[in-house]
Amino acid sequence: MDSAAKVVPARSETAVFLIASLVAIYAVSQFLRNSVGVIANDLAHELQLSATQTGLLSSAFFFTFAVVQIPVGIFIDRYGPKRVMLATAVVAVIGTVLFAFAPSASLLIAARALMGLGCSTFFMAPLVIYARRFPPQRFASLTSIQMGGANLGTLAATAPLAASSAAIGWRGSFLVVAVIAVVLTLVIALAVPRDAQTSKSRESWTDAFRGVAEAVKVPSFRSVFFMHLTTYSCFVSIVGLWGGPWLTDVHGADLATRGNILLLGAGAQICGMLMWGAMDRFWGSYRRPVFLAGSIAVVMMAILVFVPLDLTLVSVWFVLFGLSVSYTPILTSHGKSLFPTHLTGRGITLMNIGTMGGAFLSQSVTGMLIDLMGRSETGSYSPEGYRLVFAALTSWLLLSLVFYFRAIDPHPSRHASGA
Repeated sequence: MDSAAKVVPARSETAVFLIASLVAIYAVSQFLRNSVGVIANDLAHELQLSATQTGLLSSAFFFTFAVVQIPVGIFIDRYGPKRVMLATAVVAVIGTVLFAFAPSASLLIAARALMGLGCSTFFMAPLVIYARRFPPQRFASLTSIQMGGANLGTLAATAPLAASSAAIGWRGSFLVVAVIAVVLTLVIALAVPRDAQTSKSRESWTDAFRGVAEAVKVPSFRSVFFMHLTTYSCFVSIVGLWGGPWLTDVHGADLATRGNILLLGAGAQICGMLMWGAMDRFWGSYRRPVFLAGSIAVVMMAILVFVPLDLTLVSVWFVLFGLSVSYTPILTSHGKSLFPTHLTGRGITLMNIGTMGGAFLSQSVTGMLIDLMGRSETGSYSPEGYRLVFAALTSWLLLSLVFYFRAIDPHPSRHASGA
């Protein structure tokens, strides 16, 4: 995307402030995308939402996020990452405020869609800024910092959001987030250097989409894309959406308890990302660790279908599930490795579309599945509905592993050893 851009080094006294501000704004995105799980029961009771509406409500964020990824990449190249990020940040703030005041399901869904649109630049734009402001050898570490640090937003969407909702309500909590987003937008305006001069005629829309079509034809694209489609969707459908209602409806957990248990799952995912990423050299392969971890995640989800667990074992389950499904750094590296240099930007964007689009599909469909099984005598979602959801997610990931097993594995160590 920016391979031709001249690297403008960041001054050491401003680099930390720059990185911190970019990580913080992406943390807002992570919070918003995962925030429905803890408050799903409250939303459903207050606004009389069906499971289908709850699933669509959460997934609307991922739909708009995925749909605009390719245009976002083109806009960043044409107009610069800072301009584009500031423009979409305004949309994110509007969506968050609308969510806080929404009186109906339709407006809640519209607000979530605006959130997804507004947050759609908070990962790609910082990566371009890092590429232009720091030496190439620091790019990988900065990307890890961007992803890992921003996951504090995922943690904030669990127990902290539960505590805040108990104290000031979920509407007040989102107004606080909107204020934080406004402050961070102003910080971005000050901390991020002015965009370098861009060439609006560098690439036409036709050329951009022609490159996308070329990327889709790369060998093993479909196998790896399918894994992107299913991996994150399993995590975000459980920890970010149905895990909270399931803890309450099936295990009787209150707001604080479900927040704490979801915090365990989110924290384990962060630790797992660091663990799987650090073991990349040990495996000397992309496919082997992804297949192993994905298989463990399949077993973990199958346990929820067939094995009754008490609340203590459920807490352990969330930790193990978070660790097993967090192999995304290796999967992302596998996806990037498939593409030649001139298609790297489009390839990463396509994989990101798979990640977010898969979350939209899984959350939407699982809501319909829960409604299909009806409600229990107490008016809550039935245990059979949740089991159907877990079975669907298990099958979803298992099918992707079958396709993934045949993917080529261009790990650098294989070339180094002559494999």
